[in-house]
Amino acid sequence: MKVYYECGACFLRQAREAINLSTENNDLKIEITKSIFKYMAENYEKGAQSNKIGTEMHRLIKEKTGCYDPYKKEKILGNEIAVKLLPKVKEILKKDNSLENYVKIAIVGNILDFGGLGLETNLEEIMLENLEKNLTINDNAEFEKAIENVDSVLYLADNTGEIVFDKLFIEKLKNDYGVNVTVALKEKPILNDALVEDGLSIGLDNISTLVSTGTDSVGIVYDDISEEFKEIFKNHEFIITKGHGNYEGITEIPKEVLKDKDIFTLLAVKCPALSQDIGVKERDMVFSKLKV
Repeated sequence: MKVYYECGACFLRQAREAINLSTENNDLKIEITKSIFKYMAENYEKGAQSNKIGTEMHRLIKEKTGCYDPYKKEKILGNEIAVKLLPKVKEILKKDNSLENYVKIAIVGNILDFGGLGLETNLEEIMLENLEKNLTINDNAEFEKAIENVDSVLYLADNTGEIVFDKLFIEKLKNDYGVNVTVALKEKPILNDALVEDGLSIGLDNISTLVSTGTDSVGIVYDDISEEFKEIFKNHEFIITKGHGNYEGITEIPKEVLKDKDIFTLLAVKCPALSQDIGVKERDMVFSKLKV
């Protein structure tokens, strides 16, 4: 996805929050902010890739502060919210165990995003509200038809906490469709994205194969991922992407790389730029087959 006008203010809001989480030194905060302004002036322009700019901005903050996991507390909070809501979610699934309902639960989990919505957002309240909503874009029928013809799925995970709900969806795919699922997680911390170790901590490895993207990019930045992960990506014909960063990144991958792949995106729309790009409203929930 290319940057929109609204992305500029969002980048600066994220930068301020990440800096505050990383250091209490006000002189250093000013120095880093000047570096962010300089970086944005040189790179924030029409046609720029949104998640690539976000990735470099957060790397700059980590390098200058020496704090390489500024969202550590927020990731723990995300897990706590997910675990707290899990009994309610399981009750919902007990009443309706359709694939569509598992998809919806996974998308509601995508709201667990302090980077996208900000540190002061009441994520639990928004998640409970969204459990009562319908999917705005719902390509469930096309998904079910497509998954019948594959043996393996590559699942691009997003945030810590969110993966608790992904696990339910992945179990559904494994048990009802007999597919082997490979889950891609980050190599190193970026925002509140889930790492391989976060997947291990919730037993995701018991139902899927966990792999690293080889980097710490926001979502997928194709030129940035490891050669090993590029090969994994190449060898999967069926891909599920979760969240904003992965949507922003996968829509920028060269079309020849995506040729002959079925790619479905699951996300809760959390910003005006993404709502414009997809053509829906903020807070809408999307289960869509990407046109590649």
